[in-house]
Amino acid sequence: MSKGIWIVVEQRNAQIRKVSLELLSQARLIANETGDPLVAVVLGQNIQDLAQEVTSYGADKVILVDNEKLAEYTTGAYTSVLNKLIRKEEPNAVLIGNTAMGKDLAPRLAQRLGVGLASDCTGMEKDDANFLTFKRPIYGGKAFAQVATDAKPVMATIRPNTFPIAAPDAARQAEVVTEAAEIDQDDLRAILKDVIIATSERPELTEAEIIVSGGRAMKGPENFPMLEALADVVGGAVGASRAAVDAGWIDSKFQVGQTGKTVSPILYIACGISGAIQHLAGMSSSKVIVAINKDPEANIFNVADYGIVGDIFEIVPLLTEEIKKLVS
Repeated sequence: MSKGIWIVVEQRNAQIRKVSLELLSQARLIANETGDPLVAVVLGQNIQDLAQEVTSYGADKVILVDNEKLAEYTTGAYTSVLNKLIRKEEPNAVLIGNTAMGKDLAPRLAQRLGVGLASDCTGMEKDDANFLTFKRPIYGGKAFAQVATDAKPVMATIRPNTFPIAAPDAARQAEVVTEAAEIDQDDLRAILKDVIIATSERPELTEAEIIVSGGRAMKGPENFPMLEALADVVGGAVGASRAAVDAGWIDSKFQVGQTGKTVSPILYIACGISGAIQHLAGMSSSKVIVAINKDPEANIFNVADYGIVGDIFEIVPLLTEEIKKLVS
């Protein structure tokens, strides 16, 4: 029997990250074709209640590794535990979300296992040999590479918002296995002492389905509340170009681009952003792009699905009010 497709489920405070549910949903479709069992691997502390949730999204088997040393993500501990599990069970594929955790964990794990890694992928399918192949953007999103490997396990990180989340099936059943966490002292050379989380009612930038971003034309930090108002009306997150961040108008955690965060929302609204290559590399995979800029020759219009030529300080408030009417 095939040894399966593994999804490393990312959770925070016993809340599963959205990208993991996307991976489970898409991998379920592929597993139905290949005959592979779909296995969800969950590391953390007090995570037993998550077994049914990942089962409802398609898992045939759930592996739980519950240990106080795994309560918060640390590179050494998570890499060591997963390395031992994968060598023991020998799955065909291991998939991880391309989040901050995934980008830290996946390459270290691939190195330990001696296999390649397809990173930041925006497509996944099986080939004629039932192997997984992946699509990933290259050259700042100007082209796509089709990536395949003949080594097992096949490993990849998948960009958030790449796949739709299937409707959960509460009646679905799966085998649940609890594995011991074999963590050596050498695995704990870095120990996490504290986590400070900035609270916000808006979605996290990389997982948001709608993003409203501002650029150099915002003219100053005092004008970003205008974008926040629009984001709140549509239930989205706020982003920014590097120019706005470098000017000190908004924190770097909101930066979208090659040196910031890569996002793939359903809707990206670019307000006063010229469309530099660095910025396009971080958002060009958005499903729908709306650009608002007073310069009709701005590069952002070359990638936009819809463009509005005009003053953002007139258009954005008007757009916010019209959407409010529609929502109400």
